[in-house]
Amino acid sequence: MRYKVTIEYDGIPFVGWQKQDNGLAVQECIENAIFSLAQEKVIVFGAGRTDSGVHAVGQVAHFDIINKEFEEVVVTNALNNHLRPHPISIRKTEIVSEKFHSRFDAIERKYLYRVINRNTPLTFEKGRAWQVIKKLDINNMKNCIPFIIGKHDFSTFRSAHCQSESPIKTINDLKITQNDDDIYFGICARSFLHHQVRSIVGSLKMVGEGAWTPQDFQNVLNSKDRSRCGALAPSDGLYFMEVKY
Repeated sequence: MRYKVTIEYDGIPFVGWQKQDNGLAVQECIENAIFSLAQEKVIVFGAGRTDSGVHAVGQVAHFDIINKEFEEVVVTNALNNHLRPHPISIRKTEIVSEKFHSRFDAIERKYLYRVINRNTPLTFEKGRAWQVIKKLDINNMKNCIPFIIGKHDFSTFRSAHCQSESPIKTINDLKITQNDDDIYFGICARSFLHHQVRSIVGSLKMVGEGAWTPQDFQNVLNSKDRSRCGALAPSDGLYFMEVKY
């Protein structure tokens, strides 16, 4: 049986989604929970490999259980029980075709980046947003949206460790909204380069605080030069929101 799960997690305690030698990963916790349920060692395949500190509301993954069959609700409840006390929640389980692949079948991924624009310390939100003290001009940042949407060479906004074959990606949508001190960057694409969203937000911040003009932002993008990218936005403001199939 192949199971598709929708997952929510707080990224603060983890080294990221993917199993690593330097700490606990979300993937590892879920695989251990499945072993506790089914007594089978499985590999859980995620739709996206979030970095250390990145959160998820709608991460999607799949896995196969070979020797036993479980109802969807049993998988959801059992995995959530075995995942305690880790801040990971299986929100939904579905039985899917053996041809389904959580990563390769995705047609769009949506990320949200959250900035809190205030000069007093964060308490409840610490580790869950990027605090920017200098006042940001949201309209100036919005003026950069036409430069980002569409198909571009995003070499400027690509990590040196990115494993993608090409720096060319297509951004389907980008929305920037504000609610009091909260500024939200919602961005959708079929796939992203490593650190692409955080690099874009870090560079938009340069425009928002007046260090760059929107034209400067476009010039930086067109330069295809990673060294000209703004400072990388921290991981704790990034949320993996949704995957569409």
